[in-house]
Amino acid sequence: MPSFVGRVFRGSKLKKPSLKQIGMFALWIIVISAILFFGLLIYVQRTLPDPNSIADRKVSESTKIYDRTGQVLLYDIHGEEKRTIVPWEQIPTNLKNATLAAEDSGFYSHGGFDLKGILRSFLSDIKTFGLSQGGSTITQQLVKQTLLGNEKTALRKVRELVLSIELERKFSKDQIFWMYLNQIPYGSNTYGIEAAAKAFFNKNASQLNLNEAATLSALPQAPSYYSPYGNHVDGLIIRKNSILTNMKKLGFISETDYKQAVAEKPVFHSSTESITAPHFVIMVKDYLANKYGESAIESGGFNVITTLDAALQDYAEAAVTKYATINKTKYKASNAALVAVSPKNGDVLALVGSVNYFDIANQGNFNVTIDGPGRQPGSSFKPFAYAVAFQKGYPDSTTIFDFKTEFNPSCSPDGNQLVDQYGLACYHPRNYDGIFRGPVTLRQALDQSLNIPSVKTLYLAGIPETISLAQQMGITTLTQPERYGLSLVLGGAEVHPIDLVSAYSVFANDGIRNPWRIIQRVEDANGNVLEEAQNQPQRALDAQTARLMNNILSDNSARAAVFGYNNSLYFPGYEVGAKTGTTQDNRDGWVVGFSPSVATVVWTGNNNNQSMTAAGAGISAAGPMWHEFMAQALATFPHESFPQPEPVTSSKIMLNGNNTYTPPDGGPTQYHEILYYVDRNDPLSPMPSNPGNDPQFINWDWPVLQTYGEPPYENSLSPTSTPQP
Repeated sequence: MPSFVGRVFRGSKLKKPSLKQIGMFALWIIVISAILFFGLLIYVQRTLPDPNSIADRKVSESTKIYDRTGQVLLYDIHGEEKRTIVPWEQIPTNLKNATLAAEDSGFYSHGGFDLKGILRSFLSDIKTFGLSQGGSTITQQLVKQTLLGNEKTALRKVRELVLSIELERKFSKDQIFWMYLNQIPYGSNTYGIEAAAKAFFNKNASQLNLNEAATLSALPQAPSYYSPYGNHVDGLIIRKNSILTNMKKLGFISETDYKQAVAEKPVFHSSTESITAPHFVIMVKDYLANKYGESAIESGGFNVITTLDAALQDYAEAAVTKYATINKTKYKASNAALVAVSPKNGDVLALVGSVNYFDIANQGNFNVTIDGPGRQPGSSFKPFAYAVAFQKGYPDSTTIFDFKTEFNPSCSPDGNQLVDQYGLACYHPRNYDGIFRGPVTLRQALDQSLNIPSVKTLYLAGIPETISLAQQMGITTLTQPERYGLSLVLGGAEVHPIDLVSAYSVFANDGIRNPWRIIQRVEDANGNVLEEAQNQPQRALDAQTARLMNNILSDNSARAAVFGYNNSLYFPGYEVGAKTGTTQDNRDGWVVGFSPSVATVVWTGNNNNQSMTAAGAGISAAGPMWHEFMAQALATFPHESFPQPEPVTSSKIMLNGNNTYTPPDGGPTQYHEILYYVDRNDPLSPMPSNPGNDPQFINWDWPVLQTYGEPPYENSLSPTSTPQP
């Protein structure tokens, strides 16, 4: 071969090789490849274990999840491995067929590998410039689990292929399948089908029905992700049904059996795992699985230092358990959730996703703080609109009239119309107590959580601008801005509690956002640091606005008119900002608040979205729970105060707290809504020459004129003399 290469490339010009030369070159390649291949076969033949040694092997080191100190063990992923070898004859046919349908329908016809699958995997690797895990047969998966581990290298893939061929040569198909079913991890420390059947359904594998068999067969692809006790049970059901569909296509089950199994929901046995802060730990497991792979966290021996404060977690669980029990009887609220984060770095310090994680029958494993589309936040969304208004130049002394107001310009201003001429709903919300208070400042309106002034504030601030600020501060669920109207400020869009408390942390941290996080450090089995958290501060809100919001939200005297002075939002000697929230029909009750050191959100309600009693407002149902936790949390941090805002003043009518105008010529005092004096997009500019151009002006001004006995509306579109800005 060297002489051939030399002849081809010798001289100033390349010579075209003959067919004979090409043939010789190809022959050399084949000979060398054959030598290498058979050499590798000899090697693996000498090291290949027998079936029993594979089935009885010990898994590698467990992954341990700790609190922020690294001393409190939250969860040992393989702390107590559960595995029972079950004979081939005792494994039900439905389970075998479900596994084939899920993992390798051609298992009994191939020689250890699926050429089409390998090619698909190879092409995918080329596209992604990586090494995938796809295209694996049952034999390959057994080899990977028992002999090779999860290293993603080309050499490992070659060894996997060669070992799979050799395994197929040495053992029968049934033997290989038997080893696989007794070896494969199903999650929750269970290895093999017998242990999985016991753990998830509290029965022997031989007793599994079709629905249960298909469910368990769905787990090996991603045991942590699809865990019956995790956050993705809906995904597990979808995969289970997909397996049943494939079983029907393959002729394993009849149409009748298929329909019955699809309609049947699996009933899981309550988990007996020793796990602290289960909702939080499952979030950590999901994160690790997504980043490092399922197999790596199952057997990689990782040490994971999280952000969780074990003492605060104990306080959180005790508060949720105590008041959820009270709320269930008193307000018909069966569930609750709590998240506490550090505004200074985004660390999640405590997290309770539902009252009882292990109450699977009542969706206890559902993590309200982050799962699903979210919950409507009620009035707890209001601060985002007020923050935008303050950034636009509206002082907190800005006056708005709290009167019954129609916000659909096509509806009559008296608020008695239900739909306009286009069939669109009229919109005239009321305050929580049905009382209208007349002229109020933005500070009073926010502290007292008044709805009408808040809807007006959102209009002045702008819906797109408010959505944008909420997103910058950490709200991730506002993905359909076209469906949000003025009801947005009253909680007309869903949020995740963990996002809401993270966003409020921006107020507490002088306008700087630190995205929430759950991991401090991840180490491999040898102590090498795989990742370590780094602060990611981002300016989301100007400091002056953040300080003004803190000043307002911590003003207990201002909110005392509604909540009383000794309310659950008040902590003598501490500066704590807080906001309540209650959704329409009392489906959700909220309190979210913060000090400079800790921010906490509490949600109360029902997973099925049923209403609480009328008395179950945020301050009633969520307030005591939030207060008890915050009192304990505040005691663990140094005493801190918020930086004070710079004074904001204006001489302009309505912006300076003055809601009346008396002409210089001594004419009668005039009363008008703010749109009469202010361009909503530029409040500090000269007053609009024709306020009637604003589509909201007529409806806003109408109740003011009615209340103060002004002339008919059409005679008062322009003032008798021009007021001074």
